[in-house]
Amino acid sequence: MPEEIIQTHKLLDRCEAALDERYTVHRLHLAEDRDALIAEVAPRIRAIAGGSVQADLMDRLPRLELISSFGVGYDSIDIAAARERNIRVTNTPNVLNDAMAEITIGLMVSLARRLPQSDRYVREGRWPSGNFPLQTELNGKTVGILGLGRIGKEIALRCQAMKMRVVYYGRREQGDEPHVYYDKLEDMARDSDWLVIIAPGGKSTEGIVSRKVLEALGPQGYLVNMARGSLIDEPAMVEMLGNGGIAGAALDVFADEPNVPEALFALDNVVLSPHQGSATHQTRNKMGDLVVANLEAHFAGDPLLSAVV
Repeated sequence: MPEEIIQTHKLLDRCEAALDERYTVHRLHLAEDRDALIAEVAPRIRAIAGGSVQADLMDRLPRLELISSFGVGYDSIDIAAARERNIRVTNTPNVLNDAMAEITIGLMVSLARRLPQSDRYVREGRWPSGNFPLQTELNGKTVGILGLGRIGKEIALRCQAMKMRVVYYGRREQGDEPHVYYDKLEDMARDSDWLVIIAPGGKSTEGIVSRKVLEALGPQGYLVNMARGSLIDEPAMVEMLGNGGIAGAALDVFADEPNVPEALFALDNVVLSPHQGSATHQTRNKMGDLVVANLEAHFAGDPLLSAVV
């Protein structure tokens, strides 16, 4: 008999088909009565596919051994509770690095050159009345990266290709990296033309880009958030974008997704993206494949491919 697993949210069709081929899948997000489904299958469940797993669900699954999460971020899973219960957790790193780095540069160029606004300028028939205003470039600018992890390093490489100077802030200095390290985020923001946020979410980074950090970035500085909306003091950011406290922002994530502060809609110095950093067919399929591969490894007794815990 195939192993039985719980799926907590919608996954890609390819991933779901692969799960169905290998396991008996109980889709919690489709259940009319979640509590009844959990009570029925709990004694047989050794693994979960997906995220949004808190301690109460873990406690209701006494044989749970693995949470194979879809995504590089795992802040929707209670990691401390998993450790306490000796439950392994995996994520899907590396396979999305290129997609994330590409869209980061794309958003930076879009913001610097006002590409969405220039597109509207042409579509609205305004070009015959005069040329679009001059904008700015990335080359020669300093980009400060908050979180020089796997994705951060790929962003750094592409920024260097754009002839930008790269500096970074993180929990520790990485001795094998050539970029200048800052041990204070405010100082890095003050010395940067662009601040790119690509650090993990969670309590340890909540509000790390505070009003003081934004003030240090200043009226000539641009902000790019590819991480989680929780890392920024969002009300302060919205206020400063409106009053010129910072020059502009490219935002792929928000504090209360999919709800975006309406005040941003009227601003001409922002580029807004619907949390699509890794949203390509290639990358999402690779992420789904890794979810399945971690499940297969666990049930076979082999080492996990991308263990978090």
